[in-house]
Amino acid sequence: MNNQTIDQNYIWHPYSAMNSDLPTYEVVSANGVRLKLNDGRELIDGMSSWWCMIHGYNHPKMNEALEQQIKKVSHVMFGGLTHNPAIKLTKKLIEITPTPLQNIFYSDSGSVAVEVAMKMAIQYWVAKGQKGKQHFISLRSGYHGDTFAAMSVSDPDTGMHSLFKDILPQQIHIKKPMSRFGHSCNDEDLVELEQVLKNNIDKVAAFIIEPIVQGAGGMWFYSADYLIKAKALCEKYNVLTIFDEIATGFGRTGSLFACEHANISPDIMCIGKALTGGYLTLAATLTTDEVANTIDKGNPGVFMHGPTFMANPLACAAAVASIDLLLESNWKSNIQYIEKNMTEKLNICSTFANVEEVRVLGAIGVIEMKQAVDMSKITQQFVDAGVWVRPFGKLIYLMPPYIINNNDLKKLINAVVKIIKNL
Repeated sequence: MNNQTIDQNYIWHPYSAMNSDLPTYEVVSANGVRLKLNDGRELIDGMSSWWCMIHGYNHPKMNEALEQQIKKVSHVMFGGLTHNPAIKLTKKLIEITPTPLQNIFYSDSGSVAVEVAMKMAIQYWVAKGQKGKQHFISLRSGYHGDTFAAMSVSDPDTGMHSLFKDILPQQIHIKKPMSRFGHSCNDEDLVELEQVLKNNIDKVAAFIIEPIVQGAGGMWFYSADYLIKAKALCEKYNVLTIFDEIATGFGRTGSLFACEHANISPDIMCIGKALTGGYLTLAATLTTDEVANTIDKGNPGVFMHGPTFMANPLACAAAVASIDLLLESNWKSNIQYIEKNMTEKLNICSTFANVEEVRVLGAIGVIEMKQAVDMSKITQQFVDAGVWVRPFGKLIYLMPPYIINNNDLKKLINAVVKIIKNL
């Protein structure tokens, strides 16, 4: 059997059926912002492989960091043992994340980081003698991952997990803020949140939210002012805040972390995706001394989680190298350049009859269509145009690597505009 036959008949791809008519394209190598297919064609990657390849592919400094680490130790259990890559990474994360976040728990993926955050919040309240606080508030159109607890705080109706809603833990979902990024928050956006907090003060452990940008649930950018006022309401009603920065962390919105747009810090924060520059899977859940110390003083006196590949040395070494690369680069200028070009050149799409709206923030460009696109046809059109763009539903969006140059960015944007115009 050839590769295509094996792939089509035996491999499940994300959100796909076996024997799906959705085509897959075999990548044989990747360099910079280009993916090389097995038929020799090259595609400019407009997705950063789902947000994470911020430095592009096959970066020499990333490669060197992994080559050096693999000669020392590729993996060792984190129970009772530690290693220098985890210690170096921890030091860096404490330095660059909001100051109150001083305690870090490493895990394998973003979904697990959210699971850890939710368990952390529940265990905190149990340790404080408030065992009834085991539910969560989240926003509609939100997305927090594919595992069960993470699904329970994602959008319950229109989201990709609605199939499971009857067996998921029952959480409290409120409408998303309609006040847009760059504008003050409308008081109406906060009415439901305050009412829910007031009515469930003995029931809610935390409010979990993607700061500033709702990602896979709808690619919506909302007011930083909302985040400030929502955090204040949570403090008023004795509820923790969890910021899911898995998609937004490490510069994507123009700030190192999206919560910096509001100049506030959560009680718990989740990071992942770009943490390792896309080289290996790694995530982390950060929290305050208050949360960590309270859990430690409660029963059973330890935090109840421990993945096999927790703080994998190779992944930690990749994360250290990726953070160094980011901070040593002109990442802010690069993001501003990408934002400026996407704002100017994607805006013409807003005049097309089939387009509902165009939104741009940092290195995120979104074209919301009036109708869902035909995934198979439009993906083929993008590939034929020499770019890799992976829409979903009504959303065609761009998340290019930060290193993309002017010519490649221009080709990427022009291809998207032309294809949308001709739909």
